[in-house]
This record gives sequence, C-alpha cells and structure tokens, in this order.
Amino acid sequence: MNRRELREQIFKLLFRVEFNAQSEMTEQCTLFFEDEENTASEKDIAYIRGKYEKIAEKLPEIDELINKTAKGWSTDRMGKVDLTIIRLAVYEIRYDEEVPEGVAINEAVELAKKFGQDGSSGFVNGILAKFA
Repeated sequence: MNRRELREQIFKLLFRVEFNAQSEMTEQCTLFFEDEENTASEKDIAYIRGKYEKIAEKLPEIDELINKTAKGWSTDRMGKVDLTIIRLAVYEIRYDEEVPEGVAINEAVELAKKFGQDGSSGFVNGILAKFA
C-alpha cells in the first residue's frame, strides 16, 4: 500500500474509537483486518495497527490541543468523521516526525473530501491551519 492508502486505513480504524469502548478496540482491530475491504499485507497491518495505537495513546492530549486551538468548536460539537480526520492530522503534525506538516494537512483535506460532508474539507483545513 502507498502512504495515502495506509493513512486511509488508519483513519477507518481510528473512526471506530467513536463507537467502541477503549477496552473493545483490541477486538475491533482484529475484526477490522478480517474485513475483506481492509485486506493488507502483514507489514501494512503492523504499520496501521502501530500508528493507530500511538494515536489512541495520545487521544486525550490531541483532543486537548484541538479544544484549545479550534475557537468556537469543541471535540464534542464536531462531526465524528471530521474529528477523526483532525485527530489523525494533529497526531502527524505534532508527534510524527516522518510526516511534514503540509503533507499532513493536505492528506487530511483529501480524506475530508472523500469521507466528509460538503464543507468538511474547508472546516478541516481551517482547524489544521491553526496548528501549522
């Protein structure tokens, strides 16, 4: 898989956090990769799972950063798709030295175009611009 495809899989897995307790996420990871749509090589599965776990570990910090930065918006008010995309991008901007800021923002906007509603890409871009 290329980086964009890997990021999309991480987004889909991270999205499950919104609907499952943290204690259920180990099983959700297993179920995620059993789904035919999410078939990946062992190397890609390890990368996706590893990055998901790093993000999940920092979710409280990431949400705090989002709540401080997104004036007039809190993580409770954001749509779940937009929030998940922003969480992934904030992680990449703040904690992942392999991903340049501009790439993280651009990829987040592309995810918002693909999975979000009308206006999601502009919303995501506006929030993330404050992190750059």
